[in-house]
Amino acid sequence: MSHRGKRCFGQHFLHEKAVLHHIIAAINPKTSEHFVEIGPGLGALTALLLPLAQSVDAIEIDRDLIPELINRCQNLGTLRVHAQDVLQFDFSALDIMPLRVVGNLPYNISTPLLFYLISYIDLIQDMHFMLQLEVAERIVASPGSKTYGRLSVMLQYFCEAELLFTVGPGAFTPPPKVDSAIVRLIPRLQEKRQLCDVAKLSEVVRLAFGQRRKTISNSLKKIISNESLLAIGIDPKLRPEQLSVAEFVQIAKN
Repeated sequence: MSHRGKRCFGQHFLHEKAVLHHIIAAINPKTSEHFVEIGPGLGALTALLLPLAQSVDAIEIDRDLIPELINRCQNLGTLRVHAQDVLQFDFSALDIMPLRVVGNLPYNISTPLLFYLISYIDLIQDMHFMLQLEVAERIVASPGSKTYGRLSVMLQYFCEAELLFTVGPGAFTPPPKVDSAIVRLIPRLQEKRQLCDVAKLSEVVRLAFGQRRKTISNSLKKIISNESLLAIGIDPKLRPEQLSVAEFVQIAKN
C-alpha cells in the first residue's frame, strides 16, 4: 500500500480480507440496487462490492487516492467517483433511488455525517458503516445507559439500529488507537414513525442532553412546564438519559 493515511481526513484504510468479506456478507448486495460508498479510499471494499452491485457511486475527498481507486476497480463494474466533501454532497441528485449507503467513515466526521444523512433519510434503503466503537455504541444505546444521548435518540427515531460486529485496530493501516464496529441502520417508513416536528424534536433533544446531569424539569424549562410533562405521563424529575425516544417525541409534540 503506497498511500499513507492523512490525519486531516481521519484516514484508516481497512485491509483485513476476512473483515472485508464479513462486511460484504452483511450488506448482501444485489445487482438491481443503487450503492453509494462514502470514503472508498484505496478501494478495498469497493473492489469486492462492485462485481456484485455492478455499479457504485463513490464519494472521496482525497483526490490523491482516486487514480489508485479507479485502477483497482477497472473492469469490475461501473464506478462513478465524486471527488468532493461528502458533507457537501447532494444525495438527491443521484438518478436511482432508494440508495444503499456504505462506508468506512472517517472518525473525525462520523457524527456530523450521520446527522447530515438524516436530511436524506427518505431516499435511503439502508446504511452499513464502519465506525469508532464508541460512536457505534452510542447509536444503539438504550435509555438508562451512560452512552445513550442525542445521537441515540435522533438516529433511533429515524432508523432501526443494530451493531453487527466489532473490528480490532490491526485490520487497518495505519491502525487506529480504538476498536471499530460495523453498524446497520434501516430507515423507518414515514408512516411507522411517530409524527412530530423534527426541528422541534432536535431542539428538545439538544437542550436535554446539553445539560444531561440536570433533570428535564430544569433543562427543558424554557419549552415545557412541569404541568405539561406530568400531563403526558413524564416525571419532571427524570434525567434525559432515562427518557425513551417515544417520550422525547411526546415532549416535542407539546
